[in-house]
Amino acid sequence: MDHLKLDYPPLTRETLRRIRDAVGEKALILDAQSRETFGKDSAELSYLPEAVVEPTCAEQVEALLKLANECRFPVTPRGTGTGLTGGAVPVYGGITLSMARMNRIVRIDADDLIAVVEPGVINGDLKKAAREVGLFYPPDPASFDTCSLGGNAATNAGGPSCVKYGTTRDYILGLEAVLPTGTRIRTGVQTRKGVVGYDLTRLLVGSEGTLGVITRLNLKLLPHPPAVMTLVALFPDLPSAMRGVMKILSKGYTPCALEFLDRHCLDLVGDLLPFEGVQEAGAFLLVEADGAPRSVERDIEEMGAVCMEAGAGQAFMAPDSAKRAQMWEVRKQVSLRIEQGAALYVPEDVAVPLGRIAYLVEGLPELEERFGLRIYSFGHAGDGNIHLNITSPSRDSSGQVQEVIETILDRVLAMGGTISGEHGIGLVKKRFMARELCAESLRMQREIKRIFDPNHILNPGKLFD
Repeated sequence: MDHLKLDYPPLTRETLRRIRDAVGEKALILDAQSRETFGKDSAELSYLPEAVVEPTCAEQVEALLKLANECRFPVTPRGTGTGLTGGAVPVYGGITLSMARMNRIVRIDADDLIAVVEPGVINGDLKKAAREVGLFYPPDPASFDTCSLGGNAATNAGGPSCVKYGTTRDYILGLEAVLPTGTRIRTGVQTRKGVVGYDLTRLLVGSEGTLGVITRLNLKLLPHPPAVMTLVALFPDLPSAMRGVMKILSKGYTPCALEFLDRHCLDLVGDLLPFEGVQEAGAFLLVEADGAPRSVERDIEEMGAVCMEAGAGQAFMAPDSAKRAQMWEVRKQVSLRIEQGAALYVPEDVAVPLGRIAYLVEGLPELEERFGLRIYSFGHAGDGNIHLNITSPSRDSSGQVQEVIETILDRVLAMGGTISGEHGIGLVKKRFMARELCAESLRMQREIKRIFDPNHILNPGKLFD
């Protein structure tokens, strides 16, 4: 499929009439201002769709995709547009299929520990609904208060809790999806085990809307942890902070979050931290534990001692919910302040083996000096997922930024890492896939795409050319 030239004719009035008849008047959006909004993602990548369809049921999705195959127009699925790799922008025009109005929590079963939801449900809304009945949905991407569960599934979204609880894929027991041909299928189970046939659920999860449009999800829930406590440790440098991380994990502790900020990040958000020693620190480590109250209190105190042994200058407890919220707000503000303070801002997302985090970050100052850029590093120290935000005071530096990105990705791969930890491939990283995956793997994936989407109508231009 990478050698196939895709050429889609513009939507005609007759085709638009047929789309309206198929999905209903209320589901079709044609005005230019709305279309422009639905053509963007959070990285500000923008392509204008010719029309937008907002379904409220799976039958409308079926009807649209059947018509797309007949008339040969492209359809780009979209959640709430919080992606950072262009996975939901309509590169070839056609129809943007917004799933935001399919946003019902169908049911939460407290006995079976299962939630059944539509794809437009906001991650944070499910968390709140589950919490009301004493249950817990762990996956927590940074945009959990705005991102949709369908989008999370399409990208296999992660977050700070991955270190203990895993990614979105680990909580999807089964799903309903409409294939590019317009056929609706149900995959997976509503039980904790199931080994009947190939695991199509895990194939569709993380496929970034190229193999099917998810219309319903069966999600695993957990009992809500009765207690949560947070620790903040300030280290003189990042290597000593990473030693602290490795010591915590090697001693058998299971924190539910292990987040770090480098010195550049502390320069941005240090004013939000009510601690002495922030200005002198070279790295910030946030450690969180959950579970039974007595064990959590013991573990967090012992992990604080481990941090001090690893070289932390200071360690502070944030035992109550208000102080915990303050610490997480600091972590959240990093990306916002980076973006606000730079004319050019490119977020990168890589993952390396845990023992290589410090080595990767130690090489960043040399790249900053060579290319005249600033690189902020922060992220999930507990699973090796590093967010690198490459910035410049001038928008004319895009060439240097791309050189830095390629250099970083080569270093990541040389360390046994991956070019995307949780943001996905989408549009912006597809040119790098051949650096990580062998030719036969890519060939097989293209063949899978052809089987699912013989007419190349669903999210074209993503993952493969």
